Amino acid sequence: MVKLKGVCIGAGYFSQFHFEAWKRIDAVEIVGVCDSVKERVEGIVDTYGFKKAYTSVEEMFLNEKPDFVDIITPPESHLELCKLAVAHNIQIICQKPLAPTLEEAQEIESLISNSSVRMMVHENFRFQPWHRELKKLLDTQVIGSKLHTINLRMRMGDGWQTDAYMNRQPYFREMERLLIYETGIHFIDVFRYLGGEITEVYAKLRTLNTNIKGEDFAWVNFDFANGGLGFLDANRYNENTSEDPRLTFGTVLIEGDKGSLRLYDDGKITIQLLGKEEQEHKYSFKKQNFAGDCVFATQQHFVSNLRAGTPFETDVASYIPNILVLEKIYESSAKKMPLKV
Repeated sequence: MVKLKGVCIGAGYFSQFHFEAWKRIDAVEIVGVCDSVKERVEGIVDTYGFKKAYTSVEEMFLNEKPDFVDIITPPESHLELCKLAVAHNIQIICQKPLAPTLEEAQEIESLISNSSVRMMVHENFRFQPWHRELKKLLDTQVIGSKLHTINLRMRMGDGWQTDAYMNRQPYFREMERLLIYETGIHFIDVFRYLGGEITEVYAKLRTLNTNIKGEDFAWVNFDFANGGLGFLDANRYNENTSEDPRLTFGTVLIEGDKGSLRLYDDGKITIQLLGKEEQEHKYSFKKQNFAGDCVFATQQHFVSNLRAGTPFETDVASYIPNILVLEKIYESSAKKMPLKV
């Protein structure tokens, strides 16, 4: 089997998870990595055994002629990098958030739809093994055919300090939009993945840590098209009792007309049918890489469907509704009222 030639752009904090996962995908060879800091990208190439380091994206594209590019840069750069990839007819996988604004996200969608390039958003939370398992249980109607509610509760406890986020992602402190834009976009996608399309939101956002600019607290109500309701209770300030808050990033309670599903912080899933005791649902997952090895699963999905010519779950057109919901959450909080999506 001829391997796909891939290149990566960006060597920031989260890129390490991409690089480690690419090394385990046999169908791929990473032939180049590009970053603006020469010493940093050379260190990446040496660490992971990739082919060559670059500081120019154009030079990397011309020299390597890759089959695909993995864009692991801030969202402000995504549009121009996508334009460059399309100009070189290179397939794209791109980190979230897709773009800093809805308008730019729609411009990327138009760019891709008018080209021969295929593009997938690297939305890895839906590829976390517990969310895949919850989806299977919902699809087989284990707790009935009618969804009542989905409640997702997150307490990260990494944002209460005076120097919050400095040890890992210091740029969080300066972001005007934080919790929903950076982390909540994952949960919006999870709610849509599990519950279906969202038709209305009502949000209350707050900044609990006065040393940062953006919101670190969110209460968001969702209305689903199927009549179900969702509730996101997310907070990066307060702590929980989990051994590893970054494993599942929260707990989930899903209620249907025949019972409930629960996801615990340690990845355990239980089923409680009406009138019955709660029972653990057995499944397996790896505590590897990031959050149940979801980065590997995301990138494997991209490679498999790129080779087969089949749709990506998170292609750009499918992902735009996440951005629409995100914008309505901020608007709802500002206007202090529920809004149709």
